Amino acid sequence: MTIFVVNPMPDRQLTLCYRKIIDAGATRPWDKLVLDDSYRELRMQAQYFDPAKKYCTFGELLHHVPAAERLHGLVGGSVVGYLQQLGGLVPDVLDNLGRRFLRFEHFQFEVINSDWRDPSKHQVAVNFFSEPLRWLNTVGPYLIVARECEGGGAAVLHTFQLQPFLAIHSLQELSADARPDDAR
Repeated sequence: MTIFVVNPMPDRQLTLCYRKIIDAGATRPWDKLVLDDSYRELRMQAQYFDPAKKYCTFGELLHHVPAAERLHGLVGGSVVGYLQQLGGLVPDVLDNLGRRFLRFEHFQFEVINSDWRDPSKHQVAVNFFSEPLRWLNTVGPYLIVARECEGGGAAVLHTFQLQPFLAIHSLQELSADARPDDAR
C-alpha cells in the first residue's frame, strides 16, 4: 500500500504548454488536415524566399536565407481555422476522468522540418499555452488545479498527470492580495 503525504502548498498560479508534433505518421483527420494545409502553404510561401529554387529543404532554406525564419508565422496562418475548431480546448491532454479540460489562450506554430520533394518529411508543431490555472496541490504524480471562478463561485477542480510534451511554462507565487477572500 502506497501512502502519499499531502503538504500544504503556497498559493501559486501556473501556465502550461503542450507541444503537439504532427508528422506523416498522423492518423487523426484533424492532424492530417493541419499537416497537408501547412505543407501546401509552406511550399507556396517558400518561393518568395527562394525564387531560384536552389534549396530543397526547410533547413537548407533557413541556413542560407535567415529571413525565411518568418515562414513559421506565415505558414501558421493556414492552420488558424483548424485551431478554432478545437473550441479553445487543448487536444490530447485529458484529466483523470478522461475529459479534455485544458483551455488555451494562445498558440505558436512552428515548422520543424520539410522537404519540397517529399511531403512525408514535413513535420510541424503547435505549442498551446494554457490559460492561468491555480495550482492547489500535488498528490503523488498528480497535479490538482482550478480555473479562476467569476463571482466567487465554487472552483471546478481538475486532477491530471504531466505527460510527454506537456510542461509547466510559467509559475507565479500569488501574494495575499491576489487570493480570493475565502482563501485568506
